[in-house]
Amino acid sequence: MSGENDRGRFVWYDLMTTDPEAAKAFYTAVAGWGTHAWDTTPGMPPYTMWTANEKPIGGVVKLPDEAVAGGERPHWLAYVGVPDVDATTARARELGATVMVEPRDIPTVGRYSVLADPQGATIAAFTPAPTSQRPPEPEGMPPVGEFSWHELITSDADAALAFYGDLFGWEKISDFDMGEMGLYQMYGRNGKTLGGMFKKPAEMPGPPAWLYYARVADVNAAIEAARRQGGQVINGPMEVPGGDLIATFMDPQGGMFAVHQSKGATSAAP
Repeated sequence: MSGENDRGRFVWYDLMTTDPEAAKAFYTAVAGWGTHAWDTTPGMPPYTMWTANEKPIGGVVKLPDEAVAGGERPHWLAYVGVPDVDATTARARELGATVMVEPRDIPTVGRYSVLADPQGATIAAFTPAPTSQRPPEPEGMPPVGEFSWHELITSDADAALAFYGDLFGWEKISDFDMGEMGLYQMYGRNGKTLGGMFKKPAEMPGPPAWLYYARVADVNAAIEAARRQGGQVINGPMEVPGGDLIATFMDPQGGMFAVHQSKGATSAAP
């Protein structure tokens, strides 16, 4: 599939963590994912792919010790498709982003870079290899097991939307007034909503960051699974406008993650 068709599409999700084996136990229980070991090139750390609906959606890899020593915490990193990762990286730098990882190749897979947007949230740009075959983007709501919402908590939502609009072609779809918390701005591509952005409240700890939601059949079952696996429930279950249910967790290693249940799906009482 061409990078042009992928522009602005979330195409992959990596978990960088201090304990991949523990993470696999947590996320397979909470999100219902499968796992599949991937043959890495010599000298590269072991890498395990997440699978949902019999297809790979992301992976998990050990956070390097030197990164942990430098203060980096376990986190998710999403990859967004672009037609030319080198040109996108150069443009991101012009727009005020910091290039965390310069463009580099993954043999037979593609080329990527890692960027910190002008407010400090981290995301990756990705161009697939010419021979790479990517499943078509699902129409409508992604199926259970796949990522269904991409949320940016930032210090300046308007500036972030302008940055990502220029870089990935995202456009504002609509907004929702959250009262004292300000506007929640939905964004997307080709008329399809991908997620939302909002200004981080002063009392919310941590720097600007992305939070990714996986669709589940039962949000309360996911909450119970997270607790059994040693995770911390940060928020939820909570109903959002439209009637869907969400919950946010911190996994046992400290990575933030969220789940989403569509309206109409049954859920047992918490």
